[in-house]
Amino acid sequence: TLWIAICVVVGLLVGRFIPHFGQLMDDLKFRQLSIPIGILLFFMMYPTVVGIRFSDIKKAAKSPKPLLVTIIANWVIAPPLMTLLANIVLAGNPQYIAGVILLGMSPCTAMVMWWMFLAKGDIAQGLINTAINALLMLFLYAPLAALYLGVSSIPVPWDLFAISVLVFIALPVASGAISRKLILERKGEQWFNNTYIPILGKVSIVALLTTLIVLFSFEGEVILNNPLLVAYLAAPNLMHYAIMITWTYLLAYFAGWAYETAIDTTLIGSSSHFEVAIAVATTLYGIGSGAALATVIGPLMEVPLMLSVVKMGLHTSHSFPRRRST
Repeated sequence: TLWIAICVVVGLLVGRFIPHFGQLMDDLKFRQLSIPIGILLFFMMYPTVVGIRFSDIKKAAKSPKPLLVTIIANWVIAPPLMTLLANIVLAGNPQYIAGVILLGMSPCTAMVMWWMFLAKGDIAQGLINTAINALLMLFLYAPLAALYLGVSSIPVPWDLFAISVLVFIALPVASGAISRKLILERKGEQWFNNTYIPILGKVSIVALLTTLIVLFSFEGEVILNNPLLVAYLAAPNLMHYAIMITWTYLLAYFAGWAYETAIDTTLIGSSSHFEVAIAVATTLYGIGSGAALATVIGPLMEVPLMLSVVKMGLHTSHSFPRRRST
């Protein structure tokens, strides 16, 4: 927690006093995906999936209820809830409202895996749920965004969708499966578990901390110069996260699910995919628009919030029944 706080502050200061660094990082893109963020997220994702056995995935696939809850959370409840909160809190600012709505209906497909890893969730179950929600974005994001924004159509960033699924899901999973097989054959399971995995754990933490510095450097100047605006835009996001976290976690608790399943469902059902929201907002309203700014501010609030959810989960994990089939 301390290191995360330090890196957030460093990122803000870099963005404030060395704005060219943030601009350079933001300009390094391929098909609207930030190359530095993409590389760093890969090194966060790979350590979370390399330990997954194929048998774990097969077992997780037999538990459809958590997947159903995340689908309902992301595509049935989150869009109208964020639309309502945005129109109440940001009334009179249509572009801010639009940006917040775009952010609220884009489920995360990348960093959420790392939060599940940190919270000691069921990574195999989380991978399946995240992958299915990522695929649903291809079909549901544009029509739902058009509906709740009240516009005729939404430009679909197909290339960004495809690259996100490839970089954040397919590539880490494939790399993890191949490297796991090769390492187990050559080094054995003891070396894999006692040496390789701990090293990867340190790599993933360094990747997260570096990601925070880069991410917060993008808008460090805006955040430090306009703290009241940041708080204004963050308000509906924080309310949205609080509601989604509360009902998904309580549902899992009263349904008698194991903690590992409960924390996965909560994290997937409450986090957001800011790259997609930023790309659509920029295309619709322009790069310097209020909508684009609102989509950037949102994920900055999500980092400390998701860390809080992780800590809450770890502190309350004893209240859940032992792992069992759901």
